[in-house]
Amino acid sequence: MEAAAGGAEPAGGCAAAPEEPVVSLADVLAENEELEKEARAVLGGSDHERCSYSQGAVKRQALYACSTCTPPGEEPAGICLACSYECHGTHKLFELYTKRNFRCDCGNSKFKNLQCKLFPEKGKVNSGNKYNHNFYGLYCVCKRPYPDPEDEIPDEMIQCIVCEDWFHGRHLGAVPPESGDFHEMVCQACMNCCSFLWAYTSQLAVPTVTKVTSLEDERIVLNVKETEEQNREIKKESGGDHQGKIKEEVQVEQYNEPSTSSGSKCPETVTKSDEPVCKLRELQTKQSLKKDTATFWPSNWRSKLCTCKDCLKMYSELDVQFLIDECDTVLAYENKGTSDQETDRRDPLMDTLNSMNRVQQVELICEYNDLKTELTDYLRRFADEGTVVKREDIQQFFEEFQSRKRRRTNRMQYYCS
Repeated sequence: MEAAAGGAEPAGGCAAAPEEPVVSLADVLAENEELEKEARAVLGGSDHERCSYSQGAVKRQALYACSTCTPPGEEPAGICLACSYECHGTHKLFELYTKRNFRCDCGNSKFKNLQCKLFPEKGKVNSGNKYNHNFYGLYCVCKRPYPDPEDEIPDEMIQCIVCEDWFHGRHLGAVPPESGDFHEMVCQACMNCCSFLWAYTSQLAVPTVTKVTSLEDERIVLNVKETEEQNREIKKESGGDHQGKIKEEVQVEQYNEPSTSSGSKCPETVTKSDEPVCKLRELQTKQSLKKDTATFWPSNWRSKLCTCKDCLKMYSELDVQFLIDECDTVLAYENKGTSDQETDRRDPLMDTLNSMNRVQQVELICEYNDLKTELTDYLRRFADEGTVVKREDIQQFFEEFQSRKRRRTNRMQYYCS
């Protein structure tokens, strides 16, 4: 209900005060735990105390770019987690999340007036490192910062697993599936470079809706054909496709099976050959649709890529050998970081409890329950009065709590004596 013009109050003479959102301590702790979990996932696989340079090109690590030391116009450079703390703690940094096969640049020739405090003996450059506009705080094909103060459209940023750039969901040429439906994305440009991936899309990729405009009616037809192709694949796998399709698949399989003799027509010879079958070549015999869009892939899709000799050679020539490495995924890195952190984390309360006998454990739990009850009652007074809890208030509570505890202990000792 809006107030009347001129600031008039509603009937009754009292303006209703806006209700402040109530946040419980459990909500705060849950949110804090979630933030800690995300931090452990991203940073847990990286060492926060030692520069990673001595490890060479690290398979995957958290990286940062320093705008203070290497601003736009200078050569791009990346620094490891430990150097971001120790050598660039007061600088303006761009968080790059994680990147693969990167060696820390901190203090090398790209840094004019800075020497690495953690590992001063670095080479001049790291020729194996790859850089893009992310190192200047720019992302996507639009080359805008993130967060972008001029962009009022809420949008999710998604990282391409090939070029490792980050893209707005609306700039991928297709509407991204729900975040829980896919695990990895390959952007439009990388799909053009790795065009062999289109052969796998009908069987492995997560379906998307192609963005169309009035001038792109052709894409509507392509999208319908793609849906029909996916439906045929599903029917074929469930055994519900028509007989002619089955015959066609059999003929394709026989045609693509390697043979020890080019003139042999015996199917037994074909099926008994020890030469591995190229999955990619089989898929390429079927019609696949190539579109100017990004593609989205589920978990474990990499394990289904062909690893025959010809395909391995192709991956090497395209410099995408990492595509067949399940440990290269960001998810694998995050899981490792979380696992390592959980192993290293020690709960002091549990350590204390484990060092006690049963009587001491019961006494400690009772003391904890007393503390919890009294602190809850103490804080409820502030909530009822609508006043802010200050540091002095908390200190006063614990002083009084300790005093009450000592009095209880003294009475118990006097009674027992």
